[in-house]
Amino acid sequence: MSNIAGKAYAMNVVTPMKPWATWINRLLFMGARSLPNRLGGLLGLSLIHFARWAIIKRDQWPDPNGDNSHNLNNDYMLFCSNFNGTWDQYIDAFSDGIPSGLDAFWFSSTKYPGSIPVTAFKDYITYNQIDTDYYYNATPGSAQRDVKCTLKVYVALLELAQNHKTEDPEAFAQAYREALGKVQTCLGDPGYGPVASLDTEHADENRRKFIDKMWPST
Repeated sequence: MSNIAGKAYAMNVVTPMKPWATWINRLLFMGARSLPNRLGGLLGLSLIHFARWAIIKRDQWPDPNGDNSHNLNNDYMLFCSNFNGTWDQYIDAFSDGIPSGLDAFWFSSTKYPGSIPVTAFKDYITYNQIDTDYYYNATPGSAQRDVKCTLKVYVALLELAQNHKTEDPEAFAQAYREALGKVQTCLGDPGYGPVASLDTEHADENRRKFIDKMWPST
């Protein structure tokens, strides 16, 4: 399943919306950009790599034949996101974190049930979700937190390298202990998490030959 790459999941949701409401959604998006603190519940979710809502109007879809054969009646909302963990964990966190924000962004989407209760919301997302045909993840064994921790350890090592040039053994040992205390929670072992579903297992198996070829085990 191409939606999954290592610890990350890619989600694309396309929902129809009435053209008369498009301009209202644009105003809501403008307000959200100018008042980012109103999205604190979303920004605080460290499992999210990226999330974006975009409006696609009826006449903005690709028209390879040039004959306007689409003849659409609705505009559409495109939601794209990349995140760590499982699909269910993400939807639950979204519904808990910014329910009013979700209801504002999707209010004009046809048959949108609201973010609470979450069961109806999950059914709506499932019905309108489109599988990701191609999903590249540069660090499949490392989630967002793993990458941040790695950078923190890297900075600590650079500081220790500079200290080693000038400090006596006792002072360097003290600096080492202090640095270790600061990064001790970042010394875990990156790698694939437990299989969350058969889709995850199948995706891992499909890329196994490529991984073994690029990074052969020693």
